[in-house]
Amino acid sequence: MIAEFSTELNTLLMFGMLLAGVLLGYQIAFVLAGIGLFFGLSLFGMNFLGSFALNFLAVMKNYVLLAIPLFILMGNVLERSGISNKLFGAIYILSGRLPGGLAVATTILATIFAACTGVVGASVVTMGSLSLPAMLQRGYDKRLVSGLICAAGCLGVLIPPSIMIVVYGPVAGIPVGTLFMAAVGPGLALALAYMLYVLIRCTINPRLGPPMTAEEYARITMRERARVLATSFFPPVVLILAVLGTIFLGIAAPTEAAAVGAFAAIVLAACYRKFSMSMVGDACESTLRTTSMILTMTACATLFVSTFMAMGGGDVVEDLMLQVPYGKWGVFVVMLLIVFVLGMFLDWIPTVLVVVPIFTPIAATLGFDPVWFATMIIVALQLSYLTPPFALAVFYFRGVAPPDVTMRDIYIAVLPYVGLQMLVLGLCAAFPDLILWLPNVLGRGL
Repeated sequence: MIAEFSTELNTLLMFGMLLAGVLLGYQIAFVLAGIGLFFGLSLFGMNFLGSFALNFLAVMKNYVLLAIPLFILMGNVLERSGISNKLFGAIYILSGRLPGGLAVATTILATIFAACTGVVGASVVTMGSLSLPAMLQRGYDKRLVSGLICAAGCLGVLIPPSIMIVVYGPVAGIPVGTLFMAAVGPGLALALAYMLYVLIRCTINPRLGPPMTAEEYARITMRERARVLATSFFPPVVLILAVLGTIFLGIAAPTEAAAVGAFAAIVLAACYRKFSMSMVGDACESTLRTTSMILTMTACATLFVSTFMAMGGGDVVEDLMLQVPYGKWGVFVVMLLIVFVLGMFLDWIPTVLVVVPIFTPIAATLGFDPVWFATMIIVALQLSYLTPPFALAVFYFRGVAPPDVTMRDIYIAVLPYVGLQMLVLGLCAAFPDLILWLPNVLGRGL
């Protein structure tokens, strides 16, 4: 019976069933797979299975996706070996005398840690467990620091090596290395915006984030500062810069660089005398769980997208989008709003895998630079981690926050940082070179 419906009606039915499945609480991966299989077999019969098998094998053979477990393993080893604790102490020595110095140190550490993991959950939980008790103990405002940890943890979506970018690149047909370079500008702009916000608020009202006292700062000798920087700050930072540098300079592809990074993280843990088989086992188990979730979602979303594009759903959406008023910028704003709304209800994986194959050709038709457009979508998706009802960063943080930090406190706390993210998104739209400068300088196609 579905075969008798128009393409427009089938498109509406597919998205309607997807929304219904999500609202009913079913696992999104299996909802995508079930809808894709049902419509595929109804419209194309058993021949559809052969077409899907080819698409699925193309995903399985995608060499770039092998970087996902390797980058996750690198981050897990750095987290479980205690290297992040040493790094936090080193950064605090550098920034402790500033108003809100611990919060500034937290932002810097979150930026560095984002370059280790590429996963928001790990960043938020680590920052919450590591820096929140220290800041609350020193009298920092709980809402200021709660919002900061949630927002800074979301930098894992942007700062390379972001797992979202590793997935996004092959779906959009854009080299992952190029997207890594494009994401550096917006990621650092967000980190800078968070630090300026904290500094300004704590300068106006020092009680929000008391700096380190002069007596406490004086007890730290120059020799101690030099030792901490040499042993706790520079090794992990050099590791991250080396991994990203090999990608940016075209020395290694993301997959090879990820393998080197994972091996180097294990070596660094051994140098810190934190290496053990139990630590490696825990890191590998966590890596396996996260990777399995991402690749299962990828396989199920491939089934949905294969059906949707084969029945002409992409053409229906493109025709509809091109009728939006105010020209290409009107269409662009509508696409960002769709991504933003979907992100409020769905994880980033189905959003990327379903929306990107549809929106990328539309953006090309309208004449948008593909790298700039992809990065704008990624920045917009980062907003969804802080906006209810599916605010993942808020949920992650609540799991490690003390009882006196309520969900109401956290939702109020993230509002200023949502505003800062929208400000940076606007700056990226007004000044495209914030995204495109580094790819244009180092060269695209990496």
